[in-house]
Amino acid sequence: MGLVVSVLGGYHGAMLNTILHGEPTDKPPVLIAHGLYGSARNWGVIARRLADERQVIAVDMRNHAYSMWTDQHSYPDLAGDLAEVIEHFGGCADVVGHSMGGKAAMMLALQHGDLVRKLVVADIAPVAYSHSQIQFIEAMRSVDLTKVERRSDASEQLAALNVDKSLQSFFTQSLDIKGQRWLLNLDVLAAEMPKIMGFPQVDASWQGSALFLSGAESDYVLPQHRDLIRALFPAAKFAKIPGAGHWLHAEKPREFEAAVRAFLNA
Repeated sequence: MGLVVSVLGGYHGAMLNTILHGEPTDKPPVLIAHGLYGSARNWGVIARRLADERQVIAVDMRNHAYSMWTDQHSYPDLAGDLAEVIEHFGGCADVVGHSMGGKAAMMLALQHGDLVRKLVVADIAPVAYSHSQIQFIEAMRSVDLTKVERRSDASEQLAALNVDKSLQSFFTQSLDIKGQRWLLNLDVLAAEMPKIMGFPQVDASWQGSALFLSGAESDYVLPQHRDLIRALFPAAKFAKIPGAGHWLHAEKPREFEAAVRAFLNA
């Protein structure tokens, strides 16, 4: 059963909002960092299943859901946020990060390596991507929230803006219908999009055990990225989930969970 422990949205300087699954054990907890436009709640199914063996801590990243809104959204900032959570929950964790959360998790390992036991990076590489996600911010901004009484109303508006059906339901999970607002700091995410799509130059490496787990049908982690990944993470292993794209944890949750569990328990 997930438990929201620190709903402190909008309060600058607060720790990230966390949803806990399971009880502490003799194993390090698993920290889950979601991707852009996501939330801790998106990971409930996988978090609950992994929590049969150890505590799982899913976070809302800054400028998302119920965590603080700030003007900065750089990967060193996001890594610092994750470090604060791990320090609060005992000082060592296994870390799973998807997409933006995967970049934050990599930066965490590179800058605060003693806090991380094992690292799972889901469908992202430590590189700058040429595509942008700004079109989705524009779509969300275009929704007339005064005409939204239920999530399906927002989905209909997003459909009219040619947003894919699976993404409609994903985005509307970040909608506060009563408050007529998005639980996403759209202005800052738009302004910081170049940082989100990029990755800082880092003069460091992390020697720990890292799994780069990708969707076999995704083009986010390419063969030409492997040399850079190995330079930063010399012990990196690579695996792919057949039939999955970038949203591998949502498309193939059982296979994703099994791969993560096997790696963490190896």
